[in-house]
Amino acid sequence: MRYISNGHRWVVCSKCIQGIALYFAMLSTLIFVFPVQAQLAAPDVWQSELEQDHELVGKIWSESDQSFIGIDELVSRISGARYLLIGEKHDNPDHHAIQLNVLEFLSSEGKLSQLAMEMMDATATPLLSTLYEQPTLSDAELKSHVQWDDEGWEWEFYGPLLSVAYSAQIPVMAGNISREMMSEVYGNASAIDAEGILTSIAEAQLLEDIDESHCGQLPSSQFPSMARVQQARDLTMAESMIGEKGAGERAGEETEISVLIAGNYHVRHDLGVPNYLLARDESVSREQIVTLSPMEVVAGETEPAAYQDSVGGQPAYDYLWFTPALTNEDYCASLM
Repeated sequence: MRYISNGHRWVVCSKCIQGIALYFAMLSTLIFVFPVQAQLAAPDVWQSELEQDHELVGKIWSESDQSFIGIDELVSRISGARYLLIGEKHDNPDHHAIQLNVLEFLSSEGKLSQLAMEMMDATATPLLSTLYEQPTLSDAELKSHVQWDDEGWEWEFYGPLLSVAYSAQIPVMAGNISREMMSEVYGNASAIDAEGILTSIAEAQLLEDIDESHCGQLPSSQFPSMARVQQARDLTMAESMIGEKGAGERAGEETEISVLIAGNYHVRHDLGVPNYLLARDESVSREQIVTLSPMEVVAGETEPAAYQDSVGGQPAYDYLWFTPALTNEDYCASLM
């Protein structure tokens, strides 16, 4: 039966129909063979309500370039890292959306070697070591298995991050010290071996920041103990990122990026975890340690340099990804 054009008439052509069917079958096969490459993107909708129209929102600032860069350029640069530290303001949902997008991208590209999280301490390590011995876990079962601390950290923010690693069977590391260890470090000056890791200028700044973060309400006699706790936490996060293999041993592997999820202060180059990575993994250079800070904008402040801290000439972050703000409340003023 054929339908061939003959003036205004058509005749049925069974071979033509078969050819068209074969063409679409081949096209379908090509679609499955060559899937669309995963892309890193900004959040579709900003969840924080303040300053959504701020001119910096959504832009990415590169400290080395002293200019804004696009997402494609950011992808190129973080893909070459050995260690990637992604910061956050703990209660800002947009920061967690950025973290999730980055983790999903790295996982889809086969570049995520392991995930360390500030939100879990050493008591979770035995639970994480048996994570992949379990049958497929639901979201609720995953939360229960790791005995998630709901009072300290919202599962809604961090559960999706953990699920990315779990779905890809990527090792998850507890990045924080336990409360018992915290008490020991607080009361014992020799409880950690971190001497000489920070410069004297950085150590002085750490004490000053501890005072400021406690709104001037903390007795100065407690500053050294609080600084030791901060250093112990940063040291532990660094060691959890290194895991059993250092960056040098991972250098030739397909999956080579170890990621840390932690507060913005912890991921700072000048004061935080990168310094402890350099001290504990001698094969890595600072250029191979990339810090990405989701950063809330401030009303009326449009200069990126105003958001970038620096101690001893070392900028805190490689990249700032600007987001709306969750609140403009002055925490210290509420204590007065």
